[in-house]
Amino acid sequence: MPPIIRIPLLVPELPTLDALTPYLRRIDETRWYSNFGPLVQALEARIAASFAAPHEDDPPAYAVTVSNATAGLEIALRALSLPTGALVLVPALTFVASATAVLSAGLTPVVADVDADNWLLTPAIAHAAAKQLSLGAVLPVATFGAAQDAQGWSDFHSATGLPVVIDAAAAYGNQLDPGPTCAVFSLHATKPLASGEGGVIVTRSAEFAATVRQLSNFGIDLSGKQGVPVGSTTLIGTNAKMSEYHAAIGLASLDVWPETIRRRRRMFEQYSRVINANAVGSIAWQHMDAAAVRSVCCVLLASTSARDQAERVMAARGIATRRWYLPLINQHPAFQGFAHLPSPNADQIAGRLLGIPFHLSLTAEDHLGIARCLVPSAG
Repeated sequence: MPPIIRIPLLVPELPTLDALTPYLRRIDETRWYSNFGPLVQALEARIAASFAAPHEDDPPAYAVTVSNATAGLEIALRALSLPTGALVLVPALTFVASATAVLSAGLTPVVADVDADNWLLTPAIAHAAAKQLSLGAVLPVATFGAAQDAQGWSDFHSATGLPVVIDAAAAYGNQLDPGPTCAVFSLHATKPLASGEGGVIVTRSAEFAATVRQLSNFGIDLSGKQGVPVGSTTLIGTNAKMSEYHAAIGLASLDVWPETIRRRRRMFEQYSRVINANAVGSIAWQHMDAAAVRSVCCVLLASTSARDQAERVMAARGIATRRWYLPLINQHPAFQGFAHLPSPNADQIAGRLLGIPFHLSLTAEDHLGIARCLVPSAG
């Protein structure tokens, strides 16, 4: 019989019924439930407005909601119009959706290493890969919410001409610049900004935004600008539209976003302080901006055996853990046979990585109990 989970890994924080009710009433009034309704439009406008242009002459941001972030990645890749089978660089350390989106778009993933400190596929790593392979695009990941270097990727794009689709699933609030092509965010229930299920593609290209919107609606042209009757299918798309109900949750989540940021930052500050004080020399952290809005919490133990021991101790005490993003992408049976560049950093991280509970329900007592489990002699 499996042990009883006393401290869960994640506890979603979604808006209450009271917070949702005004938006649900608007749905009742309009009787518009999907197909780019007024709440979807409002959510897109508010999200787009949160991406201030880094330079005065930069174009504004455009946001296109989708049914989930995986569909958003696939649509963004399809919008690039790459040749079938074109190579797309992805990091070894990422969620499987990064690779499945590449494959679903008719493209071929190439697995690359990550930086040893921030655990990200960086522009420097991509530059080296581009010298070896004829890449069609790069799909860097904002791993565990750590922001990608948008300016570095813009410089990479200028130097190589390669589009860059940032998988920023867990990084809303951290990835403040969508980069040279776009960034795709998840609004899943477990994310800090949640709509229950959903995603959003953010770009500074009006043309790209129009293309991904059309692709999300079966490829149907509603613009009347393509020289064909309105309603004609001019692209091979899919149905990835967000419903008004999910937009209602997203809008209610945005209403309390400043408070969500404050609470999550404070929780991680307190939690990490206790862990560092109790597990001195036993763990290492991913390098991430101190002001980052955390969705999960991962640590590196001193060795594989130390990681395994911490897992056993926590399991015995009813504390949930997870080896986030593991096995590495190239080690999943479904992704065998694709090109895999040497990934010594990712391999080293994989042997020591452990995801520990992180949510706003944790107490000071929970912090201390979890921290003690990370000490090698614990248990």
